[in-house]
Amino acid sequence: MSYPPTERVIVEVCIDSVESAIAATRAGADRLELCGNLGLAGGTTPSLGLFKEVRAAAPGTPVMVMIRPRTGDFLYTDAEVQIMRQDIRVFKDAGADGVVFGILHSDGKIDIARTKLLAEEAEPMQVCFHRAFDMCSQDVLTAHLNISSIPQITRILTSGQAPTAPDPDALPTLRTLIRTASRMPAAARILVGSGVNVGTVDLLMGELLPCGLREIHLSGGGWVPSEMAFRRGGMGMGVEGAGEWGIWRTDEEKIRKVRYIVDDCWKGYAANTGRTGGFA
Repeated sequence: MSYPPTERVIVEVCIDSVESAIAATRAGADRLELCGNLGLAGGTTPSLGLFKEVRAAAPGTPVMVMIRPRTGDFLYTDAEVQIMRQDIRVFKDAGADGVVFGILHSDGKIDIARTKLLAEEAEPMQVCFHRAFDMCSQDVLTAHLNISSIPQITRILTSGQAPTAPDPDALPTLRTLIRTASRMPAAARILVGSGVNVGTVDLLMGELLPCGLREIHLSGGGWVPSEMAFRRGGMGMGVEGAGEWGIWRTDEEKIRKVRYIVDDCWKGYAANTGRTGGFA
């Protein structure tokens, strides 16, 4: 994939409701990643109805749809891959801008054959290989090259194979990945995510902007209390904790603050380098 010039860093926000879509776009999100059950194990494939309502609530904002038939690992059965293919077709027909998925072999290597199968199904939509990348057994450059061998893959969401992107162990890996991708016109771009928030984004921008960082990913979300007045004692749906009665929502103010910091860092970088786009 080629690297178009950019006038600011793209902020992608993952959401799982119409309310969160509205909050994210009002706060300045450039792109949405739509999931179902975002607060539970990273989200799953959303319903078609949710996609249509989010599209109506946030017209003009690109929507990437998560394709994940269940929670748990990224080793999928043949039946699950067929479900993923069907879901990709459904969302492509419905007008999604792209899809997000990831598949591994049992030994932790990227499942190139199945990834290619799904990516070809998605064409001409954008395709993001999600953080299954961070769970793989391969070193990041090998994994990146393998994924980039599939021309339909647009970007890779990663925290540098560390729990969070701001982790000291992640930053050298992310610098290497971003530099490598920015110098390879056909390579999948790097979307940095996990642990991105108002307290960490300034560090990430300072460390990674000079390397070519141009996209970040965050949820800016949390559990909000249920408005249920009646709650039967001793009963639950097996979620436990805040999610048992809570509802996951994107915090508009958190996203707005991240947007402000990102834009401020970009302006400073552009002023110091005389750049309005492109890569270091």
